[in-house]
Amino acid sequence: MSNRRILLLLAAFVVGAVAIVGGALALLPQAPTTVSGQVAIGGPFELVDQDGQKVTQESFVGEPTLVFFGFTHCPDICPTTLFEMSQLFEALGPDARKVTGLFVTVDPERDTPESMKSYLGSFHPSIQGLTGTPEQVAAVIKAYRAYAKKVPTQDGDYTMDHTAIVYLMGKDGAFIAPFNLKRPPADAAAELRRYL
Repeated sequence: MSNRRILLLLAAFVVGAVAIVGGALALLPQAPTTVSGQVAIGGPFELVDQDGQKVTQESFVGEPTLVFFGFTHCPDICPTTLFEMSQLFEALGPDARKVTGLFVTVDPERDTPESMKSYLGSFHPSIQGLTGTPEQVAAVIKAYRAYAKKVPTQDGDYTMDHTAIVYLMGKDGAFIAPFNLKRPPADAAAELRRYL
């Protein structure tokens, strides 16, 4: 009789344990049934370069591209970033021909092709300036999920608040990641060479 009682108690214990584990698993959060994709950054655009030539996203397919939004009247962030980008291109040496830097204006009212060309004369020639109509520029800012806002100044002029990220786009034009220029140029060049 005692063996039968032990087996019954053991069976009851196993059933109870299974019920507790099953209940606990039922309370755990369920895994999502669909895989969510990455947020799309970049996309079709039509602008003009500093030479007044029409360019689209297709103009840069086949080479990695560093994209930075800014404006020529920017007092600090833009010239600093473009200087760092220039140092990166210098560190790349001959490989600099395999990469393009794009300086996309957030201030198309003032940044004409001519003013972009003059401004970029102080930086590495691998950096191209892009501008366009206010509508075209707004569309590319939106496509890159960037931010830009006109801010009036006390003297009746204005400045621009804007995103200060450098976007690394792959050879296929797809967003890879924000690119860190705040490091030694040789280190940034070593990372960028992985995408050539």
